Amino acid sequence: MRILKQMLVLASLMMATQANAIPVSSGQTNVLLDVELLASVGLTLSGVGGGTIVPGNLGPGSVAFSIIGTTTFQYTAGTFAPFSGTIEHAGTVSFNANTLTVGNFTIGFDAARVSATTSGFFVADNVTFPGVALFDIGNPSSLVATAIDLTIAADLLVSAELAGVLQNTALTGVDVGDALVEARSVAEPATVMLLLAGTALAGVARRRSKPGR
Repeated sequence: MRILKQMLVLASLMMATQANAIPVSSGQTNVLLDVELLASVGLTLSGVGGGTIVPGNLGPGSVAFSIIGTTTFQYTAGTFAPFSGTIEHAGTVSFNANTLTVGNFTIGFDAARVSATTSGFFVADNVTFPGVALFDIGNPSSLVATAIDLTIAADLLVSAELAGVLQNTALTGVDVGDALVEARSVAEPATVMLLLAGTALAGVARRRSKPGR
């Protein structure tokens, strides 16, 4: 009987762990850029394209990029970490009379990019500078990770790579705007039910394992 109880506890914990691994399937990432600051360093905003949403959910002047199906990002419900994968987007932004276009952005993570002001997450271009990080994402001002939604708000900081392209290393780490990730999970009802089932099963196992039962 004791072995059966132990197996029941293990199975319930495995179910809860699986339920907590939440895959991102859709949503959008909203961006509000400091266009005056960008113009002062040689990047004058001239337009958006490729399905970019105008306005975004950061108010007037903001834009949003749809999260697309090639996204592989997964996070842990309730705590966020551990997480893995990338968040992929559609949409482009052009500068300097449309002579420079970046977009179809990837949000990824690199532990080597973690610092006192940066989270380790970065925004990489997939148009003109494929795979090159243009912005570091600052430490989140808010983060909510549930079985249905992932919401992250943080500053966008000029990356060392973009500062190098602009030939001005002093720009590294400069705050050039805000980002708001609003992601949704895949198969929401099934995920929630699995999470509840795993939690309930763990509770039953704990009750049955008490002395005298």
